[in-house]
Amino acid sequence: MKRLFPILSVLTAILLAYALYLALGKGTPTDALQGDVYRIIYYHVPSAWTAFLLFFINFGASVQYLARAKASRQAAAKWIVIAVGVVGTIAAFVPRVQQQLTSYGMRPSAMATTVLMIVALYFLVGWLFPGDRLDVLAVTTAEVGVVFCTIVLVTGPIWARPVWGIWWAPGDIRLTSTLVLWLIYVSYLVLRRFSNSAQTQMLAAALAVFGALDVPLVYFSIWFFRTQHPQPVIGGGGSMDPRMLHVLLINWMAFLCFAFLVCWSRFRLELLQREVEEAHAMESLAGADAASRASLPLSRSSK
Repeated sequence: MKRLFPILSVLTAILLAYALYLALGKGTPTDALQGDVYRIIYYHVPSAWTAFLLFFINFGASVQYLARAKASRQAAAKWIVIAVGVVGTIAAFVPRVQQQLTSYGMRPSAMATTVLMIVALYFLVGWLFPGDRLDVLAVTTAEVGVVFCTIVLVTGPIWARPVWGIWWAPGDIRLTSTLVLWLIYVSYLVLRRFSNSAQTQMLAAALAVFGALDVPLVYFSIWFFRTQHPQPVIGGGGSMDPRMLHVLLINWMAFLCFAFLVCWSRFRLELLQREVEEAHAMESLAGADAASRASLPLSRSSK
């Protein structure tokens, strides 16, 4: 696997460069209303999608880490996820639900596919990262997810200033909920960094589960609330030039590859750090035990 990392790094760098060329080059048309400033979409939207994916992986890892203490909890969590998958898939084809989804510009088949992919990803995380590796994966995806969410919060106002005339709309539910999401996961990282309690990992996992509940609010806010943020042009009843969509998806693929490499590196570093800390703890215990044994003859002779 170590030999594969440099190869993937080179391929990712090439993909990022190609995506940049497509996003800023003449190969994609200029938006008729916004001009060239719209090209921020090729970084703003893929960053948001990548952050959402990383936060969901963090959520799945945190839930399974909390449930692993007891076999009954693990079984309950497993069957709850399966039930959600079954109910969500069936509900997507209920006529009334289909009408509601269509009114929001969403396809029922897309909803069913998304639900099944979420369930599959949940079980894949548990299979690939058993035991304490779930907690390592959780902190890794949270850190990288915060980076991409920061990109969203930075590129959003830069885009909004020439289009809306303001940097930030305080009453906009999507902007506000995204900021809250960022603050929750920053708090998660602060807790992981500065708390030395034996329950830190459990508390952090519980906070991650709570924070993940804000992700659906961020995503669906523009459907259910009147906001300054524009309606989605993908899956929201809008339209997008096929050439723009092509470049957007290429940029998202490049961002996903880059996020994967960063998570891979951070995951390995976290494992090594924990191994070093465990070794230091064992040395300290061994030293304390040796010191206590050496002091036994002295204490007896003093008597």
